[in-house]
Amino acid sequence: MNAAHRGAAALLLLALPACGPSTSLERVPIPPGSSLRAAADSLKAHGVIWSTTYFRMRARWVHADRSVKAGVYQLPRHAPIPVILHALAIGDAMHFRITLPQGGTIIDLAHAAGRLGISTDSILAAAHDSSLLHRLGIDGPSAEGWLLPETFEFGQFDSARTVITRFATARLSSWDANWDVQAKAQGLDRRELLTLASLVEAEAANPADRALIAAVYRNRLKRGMPLQADPSIEYSYLITSGARKGRLSDVDYRLDSPWNTYLHPGLPPGPIDNPSRDAIEAVLAAPRVPYLYFVAGGDGRSHFATTYPEHLRNIRRYLAPPMAPVSR
Repeated sequence: MNAAHRGAAALLLLALPACGPSTSLERVPIPPGSSLRAAADSLKAHGVIWSTTYFRMRARWVHADRSVKAGVYQLPRHAPIPVILHALAIGDAMHFRITLPQGGTIIDLAHAAGRLGISTDSILAAAHDSSLLHRLGIDGPSAEGWLLPETFEFGQFDSARTVITRFATARLSSWDANWDVQAKAQGLDRRELLTLASLVEAEAANPADRALIAAVYRNRLKRGMPLQADPSIEYSYLITSGARKGRLSDVDYRLDSPWNTYLHPGLPPGPIDNPSRDAIEAVLAAPRVPYLYFVAGGDGRSHFATTYPEHLRNIRRYLAPPMAPVSR
């Protein structure tokens, strides 16, 4: 909270006793583009002021008639007008914290943005808006992968495009220039780097396994082997149905989807989640190891193998049946 907001909060606290100990706070919406008259009408309707005429007169007297900022404000009934005008002038409106977790998807963000009254469809539309993606410098079918896992505050009237823009801009502004240098030296562009990192993020139950998992994927790509990443199939279901599928069955591995890395060699069309900084760096720092297979064991760690027979032994050793398929 900056000094201006602290000042508004202090004024508001001072106003409460004058309004009586039982005074409740009213939520007053001031939509974007509201005139002083519209703001006054909303304040009057919610019992915060008693006269719209007097309120507008006081606002003009102190030259606050053109400084009304949109938002949903919490104000006490019959609050002192200077308190109200100050709050409206600095935009001391309610804010909501929206979090995109590490490895979270656009759909996860859409669910979180529901607190602002923004629909899932609106977030998905903004995340796939080609003009917005171009303006943000995003190379991909959507903003997936290009959003920074972080928490930001938004106002009640912020749009889906504002939400996507905030998270995407944060990703780009926090991008380490050295990543581009390293990626180029390794034959990767940003989209490929983020896609690999998203797979690593989804697969690594234990952060300590990230670099080795990245190494397995890098080795498979060099040999032309399919990546065979279960999270890519789970993502296929997520983007078509809006919900994650539980444990995958044999038939799921034959799902006809460009994201199915069992059927299609190479990288999927784009990232399958929004990876952390550590996952990105794990891809760039993937060690030179011969591993081509890994299995996530019940002990919370991934177990790696160079040959398929060794991989099968790891499956028998670390997985409790039934688990399928065995061909990774």
